[in-house]
Amino acid sequence: MVSDLLHHFDIHRSMRPDGIHPRVLRELAGVFTKPLSIIYQPSWLTRMVSVDWRLTNVIPIHKKGCKEDLGNYRPVSLILVTGNIMEQIILSAITLHVQDNQLIRPSQYGFMKGRSFSANLISFYDKLTHLVGEGKTVDIVYLGFSKAFDTISHSVLLEKLAAHGLDRHALCWVKNWLHG
Repeated sequence: MVSDLLHHFDIHRSMRPDGIHPRVLRELAGVFTKPLSIIYQPSWLTRMVSVDWRLTNVIPIHKKGCKEDLGNYRPVSLILVTGNIMEQIILSAITLHVQDNQLIRPSQYGFMKGRSFSANLISFYDKLTHLVGEGKTVDIVYLGFSKAFDTISHSVLLEKLAAHGLDRHALCWVKNWLHG
C-alpha cells in the first residue's frame, strides 16, 4: 500500500515543512517504500503518532467575499508527506470499514469518491420527475451549513466511529493523530 500511495502521490502539491518536495518521494518510491513501511508499522501497532508528523505549514485559502476580511479565509494545514501517507493508510482502513458495513447511504453524495454533484442532480431530477408524473406534491428544503466542517467535535467523531464498530487500533491511532 505504501508503494501505491507514493507512486500516485500528487506531485503538484506544495512543499511541506520537511522541505521534501512530493515529486522526490514519488520518483524515488521504490527507494522509500521499505523504510517508510518499517517506520509506519510500529506507529500502527503502538497506536502512537510521531510528533514530527504533526508539523504543519498553515496557509490561508480565500473562500469568498472581500479579500481584506480575514473571516473569508480558511486555514489549510500542509503536513509532512510522510505523515500524509500514513494518514492515507488509516483513511483507507476507515473507508473500507464504512463500505464493507454499508454505513453510508447510497443517497449520500457530498464528500464521497465517485459521487459527484452532477450525479446527485441527475438522481434528484429523476426522483422528482417520477413523483410529479404520478401527480404527487413535492416539497423541497435546501439547507446550507456555513463553516460546518470548521466545528466538528473530535470526541463526537471518535464516538460515532466507535459506535459503528471501527477497529480499536484505528480509533486509538486517529485519537492520537487528532489530540497528540
